[in-house]
Amino acid sequence: MILASGSPRRQEILKEVGFNFKVVVPEIEEVSKEEEPVKKILDISRKKATSVAEKCTNEYVLSADTVVVVDNKILGKPKNVEEAREYLSLLSGREHEVITAYTFMSIEKNIFLSDYSVSKVKFYKLDEETINWYIETEEYKDKAGAYGIQGKGRLLVENINGDFFSIMGFPVASFVNKLKEIGVDINEINKL
Repeated sequence: MILASGSPRRQEILKEVGFNFKVVVPEIEEVSKEEEPVKKILDISRKKATSVAEKCTNEYVLSADTVVVVDNKILGKPKNVEEAREYLSLLSGREHEVITAYTFMSIEKNIFLSDYSVSKVKFYKLDEETINWYIETEEYKDKAGAYGIQGKGRLLVENINGDFFSIMGFPVASFVNKLKEIGVDINEINKL
């Protein structure tokens, strides 16, 4: 299988449950004309998978994308420290959604599966000292919403309602169950 994502978190999640894969980072601009957050992230996930699958038609390709949504505004990966600070201040003391969409496909086998997971995360009220401390860890870099729940960012989180691994970057249990629905045996995941 090819993982069409450079995310170390997705790689870790998939390796831990036994998937064998090679990483091919899609060379596309991650944009969509869709406005609604779920449609937008599904569209980007599909574009990532398709861009790699068209070059590797006999392979299974898996892509994913994660965003944080608050007030119907998508918070992707912060471009700089200022944007990270803005995101963390916006999330402070509030609940937000984390949406992870994924696409699994094989052109040769005519397989196409695309789905998403929505989880809710509530942050503690963050004072300036806490935000500064977290920014200084540099953990915000390359993270949707400027935090990583699996790292030091867990100290910002009051509670979650949903799939922890989806918040981390990939809803692996849901994905495996969807694979079963399309006839892929769980015992075969290490052979994909």
